[in-house]
Amino acid sequence: MAENLLINTGSKEEKYRDLLPQLHALVSTETDFIANLANVAAALKQTFGFFWAGFYIVKGDELVLGPFQGPIACTRIRIGRGVCGTAWKEARTLIVPDVEQFPGHIACSSDSKSEIVVPMIKQGEVIGVLDIDSDTLDSFDTVDARYLEEICTYIG
Repeated sequence: MAENLLINTGSKEEKYRDLLPQLHALVSTETDFIANLANVAAALKQTFGFFWAGFYIVKGDELVLGPFQGPIACTRIRIGRGVCGTAWKEARTLIVPDVEQFPGHIACSSDSKSEIVVPMIKQGEVIGVLDIDSDTLDSFDTVDARYLEEICTYIG
């Protein structure tokens, strides 16, 4: 098991390329879902310095806060509410350059400025979402979406 990440200091894409095989190796040897979510959240925070990185897990008709790195967060989110609830309902990745412009945005922290949410899908059903917030506007793009979607396949 890896005890430390080897973090590339290059471009965002180079960081993702280096991180992916390390995460895959880490989660492929662990069967506990929560442990894997915790390590992935920590690795993303450590590698990219995101303001907030974590998971919400589907429980009934709500997303319930799971492992995360960053300031305290909303505990429960209903389907279709905010960015996380919308990504869950639509089963698709959402990139939000300015959270203030997203209809129904849930402000867990007033410091959050932009966000990306990636659904975790298992056997055709969304089982949770990966939520990453930035304290700057327009922090996420298709590079993030592509690699974060791949990471979610490892843990979904």
